Amino acid sequence: MPRHTPAETLVTLLRYPVVPVFYHADTAYTQRILQACYTGGIRVFEFVNRGEKALSVFTELQDFVAQQCPDMILGIGTIYKAADAKQFIAAGAEFVVQPLATAEVAEVCRTHDIPWLPGAMTPTEIYNASELGAAVVKIFPGNLVGPDYVKALRGPMPHTKLMVTGGVEPTEASLSAWFGAGVNAVGMGSQLFKNADDTDALAASIGQLMQVVETLKK
Repeated sequence: MPRHTPAETLVTLLRYPVVPVFYHADTAYTQRILQACYTGGIRVFEFVNRGEKALSVFTELQDFVAQQCPDMILGIGTIYKAADAKQFIAAGAEFVVQPLATAEVAEVCRTHDIPWLPGAMTPTEIYNASELGAAVVKIFPGNLVGPDYVKALRGPMPHTKLMVTGGVEPTEASLSAWFGAGVNAVGMGSQLFKNADDTDALAASIGQLMQVVETLKK
C-alpha cells in the first residue's frame, strides 16, 4: 500500500521539482545517497530498474525510507513491461516512470491508482500519453531538444505537466533555462551525483540547488 495518495505525490513533485534518477546494486550505498538527497531537501526519488538487483534493493529501501526519510516519495523508473510495473508497485513504488509510453503499463498504474510518468518527445506522443492517463509526461531525452523546444510546446500545450530528464545540469544557468521554458520538474542522474562518495558535500550541494529552484519558482 503506497504511503501517499496520487494527489499527494503530484503535489510533492511540483513542490520539490528536482528528481534524482539513481541506481546502485548495494543497498547500504543507496541508503546513504537517499539520506543525502533527503537532507538536502529532495522529496521525490526515482530508483531505476537497470540492474539484476534492482527489485531486491528497492524492496530493502522501503523500511529505511519509512524510518529515516518519512516524507520521501520513492518511485521506480526504466519500466517497460506490465509485469515489472506490478512487481515494483507490490514492493512499494509510489510512482512509475517509463523512458517511453506503453498502454499496458498505463493500465497497471491506473488499476493500482499509482501515478504514471511516461517518456515522450513529439507533440503526438505527449498528447497520446496524456490521453492514456499520464500524471506527468517526461520529455526524454531532453538534451536532444533543449529548453526552446519545451517553450514551443507550451503554446499548444499550456496545461500538460512536463518533466524533462537528460540534459539538465545542477547549475543555476541550466535550471533557469529549463524552468524558464516551462517545465514543471526535472530529473537528474549522473550530473547530480558527481563525487557522491562525500555524502555531506552531496547534501550541501543539493541544498544549494533546491534553494535555486525555490527562487526560480517564485
